[in-house]
Amino acid sequence: MNSFLKYLGAILVAIGAIVLICSYQLGWNSYNGVQIGSMALMIVGLLLYIFLGKKG
Repeated sequence: MNSFLKYLGAILVAIGAIVLICSYQLGWNSYNGVQIGSMALMIVGLLLYIFLGKKG
């Protein structure tokens, strides 16, 4: 469990990037909810990555 928390920020950033890539491939460029959701995942992941990196 502790090893999973160590990489949680990087996993969230990767999921956000995959969602952006998939939404572009599927033509969902005009849906703001998908874009904002993936951006939020990436920002939260980045903040978690920084916070958990300083903590550990």
